[in-house]
Amino acid sequence: MTHSDQDIAALLPLPTATFHILMALAADDRHGYAIIQDVAARTDGALKLSPGTLYRSIQRMIEQGLLVEPRRRPAAARDDERRRYYRITTFGEAVARAEAQRLSLLVRLARASGFVTGKV
Repeated sequence: MTHSDQDIAALLPLPTATFHILMALAADDRHGYAIIQDVAARTDGALKLSPGTLYRSIQRMIEQGLLVEPRRRPAAARDDERRRYYRITTFGEAVARAEAQRLSLLVRLARASGFVTGKV
C-alpha cells in the first residue's frame, strides 16, 4: 500500500505523544515499557507517557498505518513472551519526517519574529 503526500498531510500536526513514540521506534523495535523509558530519557523527564496514553496512541497508530507489530521477536534469552513489540512503518517514517520539517519551519518563523534567540 502506498501513501500519498495527502495521506501524510492529513495526519499533521501530530499529537506530541505520537511524534515521540515514532522517534522512540526510529532505530529499533521496542516493547511498550521500553518506549515509555526512551521518551522519558529523550525529554529529560519532561514527558512521561502513562501506559493508558501509550497503548491508546499505539492502537491508533497501528490503525493509521504508522506502526506494526513485527512477527519476528528477539532471541528467547532476551525476550519475555508477555511483551508486545512495535515497529515503525515506512509510512510512519515519512509522517515523522514531515512533522519534523513542519516543526523546523515553525522554529525558523519564531526566530525570524524574534520569539526565539540563540540556538534551540
